[in-house]
Amino acid sequence: MTPFLFFTGKGGVGKTTVASATALRLAESGQRVLIVSTDPASNLDDVFGMAVGTAPTPVPGVATLEVMNLDPEAAAAVYRERMLAPYRGVLGDAALRSMEEQLSGACTMEIAAFNEFTALLADASVVARYDHIIFDTAPTGHTLRLLSLPSAWTGFIATNTTGTSCLGPLAGLEKQRDQYAATVQALGDAARTTMILVSRPETSSLREAARAGAELAAIGIRNQQLVVNGVLEDPMDGDELAEAIVAQQHSAMHDIPASLRQLPTVSMPLVAGNLTGVAALRNFGVASPDAAARAISADIVRPQLPGLDDLVNAIAADGNGIVMTMGKGGVGKTTLAVAIARQLAARGLRVHLSTTDPAAHVADALGTYRHAGLTLSRIDPEAETARYTEEVLTSAGALEPEERALLEEDLRSPCTAEIAVFRAFARTVAEAAGAFVVLDTAPTGHTLLLLDAAESYHREVARTTGSHIPAAVRELLPRLRDPRYTKVLIVTLAESTPVHEAERLQADLRRAGIEPFGWVVNASLGATGTRHPVLAARAALEATHLRRVTGTIAHRTWLVPWQADVPSAAALA
Repeated sequence: MTPFLFFTGKGGVGKTTVASATALRLAESGQRVLIVSTDPASNLDDVFGMAVGTAPTPVPGVATLEVMNLDPEAAAAVYRERMLAPYRGVLGDAALRSMEEQLSGACTMEIAAFNEFTALLADASVVARYDHIIFDTAPTGHTLRLLSLPSAWTGFIATNTTGTSCLGPLAGLEKQRDQYAATVQALGDAARTTMILVSRPETSSLREAARAGAELAAIGIRNQQLVVNGVLEDPMDGDELAEAIVAQQHSAMHDIPASLRQLPTVSMPLVAGNLTGVAALRNFGVASPDAAARAISADIVRPQLPGLDDLVNAIAADGNGIVMTMGKGGVGKTTLAVAIARQLAARGLRVHLSTTDPAAHVADALGTYRHAGLTLSRIDPEAETARYTEEVLTSAGALEPEERALLEEDLRSPCTAEIAVFRAFARTVAEAAGAFVVLDTAPTGHTLLLLDAAESYHREVARTTGSHIPAAVRELLPRLRDPRYTKVLIVTLAESTPVHEAERLQADLRRAGIEPFGWVVNASLGATGTRHPVLAARAALEATHLRRVTGTIAHRTWLVPWQADVPSAAALA
């Protein structure tokens, strides 16, 4: 294996577990190994059962293995202040707020993490101490492309305070240019770096892995492997849930994206318990379900929480408004949005179902179901982004070639796509004045605040430039902050990473002045009554997360069982 190993994938697929088990296996084969997390929500502490700091710390009982956490949140805070300090007292409050919010997004965190691990790799004394350095959570292809551009990074930023760019954290980093260039070169060297794409055997997770792999390959990082984690190997005849999950996994793997078929692939089994501690990691992928897992199956207590019917009753009470399902990929936002829309329509209410999801699976999830009161549309992020990109490039005027290349790269970022859909999103939200609008995948709280900051700035300059803000956009935030008009549902799974990410989303929304209507814990195994030993053991683990969600995080919670398909029309009638 190469000296540098990067494990990447969407939240909840088991990156940390797979990376940690790999690190342990290498260390116990006699290799000197350092495993590093660049995730702000790192759980290396839990996995190894020890306190992990920002310096390499030996793992007790494993002589050649050390662990450490990098802190991108702290680095991002330093970046923000470095960027803002020169403008304090120079620009107005509105412009500073716009810049500050601009520097609070995912791109800033990615580049902060990149800066942290490039500093580590640039330390020759650190690299020389280890045979392998393993990184849990790698930066995206967008970030790597951005940092590899041979551009004058600070040239465009100095005059751009409109809140439309994610370039801010690059300002003032000229001194790191050589360090970044050397790191990007190392990542593209197949003799030095392997990129491991971690996925679940699920359609959405595999598509995300394929997207990440293509983005990385586009910039020369082609030495990739695939780990499919969480495969249920024993369907257990007679257990409907186990049989349905196995069938779903087989279908997803049968239709795996073509780009992933070409990669060396390893499958890891779905395990019964928490993979914490060296002993559990040592057995990962080796041990079969044990007797303890089978015993748990007899003691499962189904969680007593209101379900989908109760949720729709609460939504329908106000007669109209917008319902938004929000959360990380893979938690079932689309399925939930479709189920809510169908139930509302079945009750004789007018419903418009829409999505901002580029994958646009709403129509597939809806299937052949049709109702006179239910209409369907799609906000096309690609078309909206292309339109928005053209407007920004036109308004930028004459730029030097390097500055234009930098701006064009920035406009390919996830942040740009999110902002680009606002106009269509705002129009869709406006429709909820006389009906129900159910929207799958809405913009994040960060982006809403960015819009708010940009609006404030635009209002300042409108007097001299004639800038115009569409009425639907101007009214968007007040509508989203009205709890009778807008019901934001945070969707999660009863697992550690999805709950943590949902909690961060809720904090983002509250920063934007939007209070979530409640949380939906989706795809609960405990609510199914499964008797499969592995699934029942995992169902038992849900209890801790459910207690935390209902007791300390969410002011109201609904629970939806795991199901193979969207509920039938008859069931929803």
